[in-house]
Amino acid sequence: MFATLTQIGLPIALILIMTGVGMSLRVADFSRVLLSPKGFLLGVLAQLLLLPLAAIAVIALFGLQEELAIGLFILALCPGGTTSNLYSYLSKADVGLSVSLTAVVGFITPFTIPLLAAWAIGFYAGSDANLKLPVFRTWLTLMVVSVLPVLAGMLLRAKWPAFSRLAEPYISKFSILVLALLIISIAVDLGDELWRYLLAAGPAALLLNLSTMLLGYLLAKWLLQHEDQARTICLEVGLQNGTLALLITTGILQNSAMSIAPSVYSLLMFASASLFALWARRSRPG
Repeated sequence: MFATLTQIGLPIALILIMTGVGMSLRVADFSRVLLSPKGFLLGVLAQLLLLPLAAIAVIALFGLQEELAIGLFILALCPGGTTSNLYSYLSKADVGLSVSLTAVVGFITPFTIPLLAAWAIGFYAGSDANLKLPVFRTWLTLMVVSVLPVLAGMLLRAKWPAFSRLAEPYISKFSILVLALLIISIAVDLGDELWRYLLAAGPAALLLNLSTMLLGYLLAKWLLQHEDQARTICLEVGLQNGTLALLITTGILQNSAMSIAPSVYSLLMFASASLFALWARRSRPG
């Protein structure tokens, strides 16, 4: 079951999920960055630079070894999706900025993830021959399961907007279901080793989630002077695409232990984002 789910079910599910992301986008979302370039650039840097650097610091702080360290770092490389757009709406944040970041960063990371993930494997696993990332295959896989479906989703929205609006919420629910099934499957595959890995990776995943959300919020609040944009960037660095991370760790690298940190993070981020949304709705509107 585990092999079938990760090798066949996960890529198909991710294609559907990323098609749903495309259904939420328009060409105007890419040009919208010109209206708020400062907020957009800060959001991009927070996702592509702040998050990986924070992951390296957390890994060093907790002394995570090999699979756990690599898994957490790969998770930090994966951008958010429509989940961050939804929570931006619930948190009275700048939804337009969130959608713009989803649109643009989603097209950048298929090029950055294979290279940085390969570096992480070499750095944290050393000469371990069992942990080698096929860079070209990873890039090709990410293009097929992320970039092309997003473009297809945007085309569907342009041609059949009513169908796209109807299908989008169902695809969002489907993505959560797929992630839950993956986490359960990973837990079963690890067996008795599960709790040891959870105790090792759980605190690190929690610290990465909370610290990057806080840093993103405070940095944006200071530099942008806009509460709604600060909330957006907080959520963009706090909500990562756990399904994409699991595609790399379980589908390409076929390593269940490496999937623990992304799985734990994926569970924690919904709790922290929900608490943030509750706080944001009760505080002064952005």
